[in-house]
Amino acid sequence: MTFIVNRHSKKTIAVVDYGMGNLRSVTNAVIAAARGAQLEVVWTQRPEEVMAADRVVLPGQGAIRDCMRELRDSGMYPAVMHALVNKPIMGVCVGMQMLLDHSHEGHAGDGGQGTTCLGQIHGEVIKFELAGQLQPDGSRYKVPQMGWNQVYQNNHGAPPHPIWDGVPDGSYFYFVHSFYAKPSDARNSVGETDYGQRFCSAIARDNIFATQFHPEKSSLHGLSLYRNFLHWNP
Repeated sequence: MTFIVNRHSKKTIAVVDYGMGNLRSVTNAVIAAARGAQLEVVWTQRPEEVMAADRVVLPGQGAIRDCMRELRDSGMYPAVMHALVNKPIMGVCVGMQMLLDHSHEGHAGDGGQGTTCLGQIHGEVIKFELAGQLQPDGSRYKVPQMGWNQVYQNNHGAPPHPIWDGVPDGSYFYFVHSFYAKPSDARNSVGETDYGQRFCSAIARDNIFATQFHPEKSSLHGLSLYRNFLHWNP
């Protein structure tokens, strides 16, 4: 499906539809962020549209094994890998986890050996182990984490990442997840969140930016991230 934001647009944003992810919410948020700009938003199952797009959004939802399988079976894998090397791309939720080398989801304890991912950000995806731990209010931590939590921008002494522009440090975003990313290089972590421990909730490298939380469910700050992504020139 194609959504024309401006009939004279020259730039295209592709939201990748490989059968997994909250596509309608993501696409609607990107459309809202693109209003007033010279942009065309494409919700697409066609690899050639992803290849032709100026920038790409990669959502993901559910089990990462299913996401990786569907990405390959849908024929989208080569187009996404091309985007990861050649154009601005934003991963969301499992779309962030897929960027790492390997996920422990489906590991030996779950009757499998884990999941091989896209390998664009070195590191692993690990399950929260919070059994018996108590939150500050005395309640037990639950897995998955579901709800609003703060994200602390991590810029490693450099200027803030452009996609954080206008978003106050410590802003709240909406999370739903049982696993979290652990990049090998701490410089790839540009956002951190506390949930029983401090974990990476946003990653970036070169033309890649991705979030564990859902910007499309995170009100005005989430729209700001999408808007900044649409105008980001890495």
